[in-house]
Amino acid sequence: MIKFIKNFRNDEDGAVTVDWVVLTAAVVGLAIAAYGSIQSGATDLTAATETFLGEQTVGSIGAPAGE
Repeated sequence: MIKFIKNFRNDEDGAVTVDWVVLTAAVVGLAIAAYGSIQSGATDLTAATETFLGEQTVGSIGAPAGE
């Protein structure tokens, strides 16, 4: 029984698995956070571009804008 307990205490296979699970969860969490940040930034940029382009006027060739 003592030999079994010593072997069990020295066995690290399960610990490595737990490390990989925690690391993978952290990477997935960071990816989700980055996606949220990128999505909101892209939405804001799209709205600003739409506003800018909507305010522009197109004039005739050779005529000043507004005629």
